[in-house]
Amino acid sequence: MANSPKISASHEPGGLIVHISGLLPSLSPAEQRVARLVVADPADAARRTITDLATAAETSEATVIRFCRSVGMDGYPQLRIRLAAEAARRIEPPDARVVGGDIPPGADLAQIIATIAFNDARAVEETAQQLDPAVCEQVVEAIVGAGRIEVYGAGASGFVASDFQQKLHRIGRVAFSFPDVHSALTSAALLGKSDVAVGISHTGTTSDVIEVLEQARSRGAVTVALTNFPRSPITEVADFVLTTAARETTYRAGAMASRLAQLTVVDCLFVGVAARNRTRARRALEVTAEAVRTHRVGGSRRRS
Repeated sequence: MANSPKISASHEPGGLIVHISGLLPSLSPAEQRVARLVVADPADAARRTITDLATAAETSEATVIRFCRSVGMDGYPQLRIRLAAEAARRIEPPDARVVGGDIPPGADLAQIIATIAFNDARAVEETAQQLDPAVCEQVVEAIVGAGRIEVYGAGASGFVASDFQQKLHRIGRVAFSFPDVHSALTSAALLGKSDVAVGISHTGTTSDVIEVLEQARSRGAVTVALTNFPRSPITEVADFVLTTAARETTYRAGAMASRLAQLTVVDCLFVGVAARNRTRARRALEVTAEAVRTHRVGGSRRRS
């Protein structure tokens, strides 16, 4: 399959706050200060004048205007209108002490549990809302037609890569995952135009995954990036970009919310692939489940 033009999820169907959060690393330091105020409390930001917001962010009115344009707004009035609309539809946490998704000093375990549960659920919901079905469809199409699928990820994203590989393998797809960068590079070097390479990186800045995806692309393989940030470096070596919408907070670098968001996308792709040939996928799942039945407590192999 020939490489297709890159399609990025920049249409922000999941909401303006999700969109701004995804663009935050690509903004200048001064614009990031504005972005953090907006993301933390869109209702409060919508009530502020441009001078008030600039003062609160310790920057200038010109920077606020640049921020507006960086996130796709014509100017500050449009931003205020969009923020007010966003605040009106925003889901509030069930526990009033859960604010901004962060865990404040002195939080008791009940508050920690409520905060984590709320953020994990929100990550899945917002990821689903902003996921572009058209891009997912093209990725599914590429995987269905692929002779070989390779999935790459490092650290916590490596577990998601392994999960995707296992899911594809269980329905009879030729799929591999390589946690070691040297093995990944040598394998990617053997890919061709009929193959697909998927790189998973929450930040989109993991050099090992970027390098492997770049190697796969140079060999003609279709490349797919799964990241939380649509302007991150990994998107430069991807034909297709899929984004999550997770927000990592204090104590939670590599948080479960990020993994759950990635797994949501992986599951959507897997089911999309399986649905293309339901009979074959169902039979493969039955056969593989039967193969391990006797390794479960109380399990016994069926007699044919």
